[in-house]
Amino acid sequence: MSQEQLKFCTVCASNNNRSMEAHKVLKEHGFIVRSYGTGSAVRLPGVNFNEPNVFPFGTPYTSILERLNQQDEKVHTRNGVLDMTHRNIKVKTAPERWPYYNQPHQILPAEEHPEFKDELDFQVVITCEERCFDAVVDDFLNRSYFKPSPTSTATHCFNVEIRDDHESARAGGGAILDLANWLKDAYTDSQNNLDSDPFEDRIPSITARWQEKYPNFPLLYSLCFH
Repeated sequence: MSQEQLKFCTVCASNNNRSMEAHKVLKEHGFIVRSYGTGSAVRLPGVNFNEPNVFPFGTPYTSILERLNQQDEKVHTRNGVLDMTHRNIKVKTAPERWPYYNQPHQILPAEEHPEFKDELDFQVVITCEERCFDAVVDDFLNRSYFKPSPTSTATHCFNVEIRDDHESARAGGGAILDLANWLKDAYTDSQNNLDSDPFEDRIPSITARWQEKYPNFPLLYSLCFH
């Protein structure tokens, strides 16, 4: 019996640090994954604390790296932004914005993500900050209200609360990998054993087990439709 593979989306504010670390880790372990940011623009630390570097979504990571290299290399090496940007270049072309309903999309061309039929073609979203989780869930609610569908698609939204620094993103990426593996195993088993509990009914026990293993990463969950 052919099986549909679980598809993932990782999300943070700027699609530069936490979501990209999780994107990289999941991709390296064979998951079908894409990533977004929920903010209005991409914001990275600047040389001065009160002067961040701001880029529009869609700015290539190579262009971001070029600007950073024109600034203080020691500062950006110390705060991890240079390493972060080098990592991102190896994952995809540019940061993408969450495709909010009824707003212009700021995403890469479809050929950048050939495994996805459209911008919302995934069953699992993992955000890395509660305000990003709220933005994603609110957008799904807006879609259900303003554009109801007789054949709604379920999306399982999780939030793994991760501090926005380089080291925390690495630790969070490993924790997200565990969550993704447990979800994948449950999803595969539910497809192979039709008489067993459905995938949705297994999620509470997965989240409880995961939270016990990772008490420093508070977890939220919401089942959304679009």
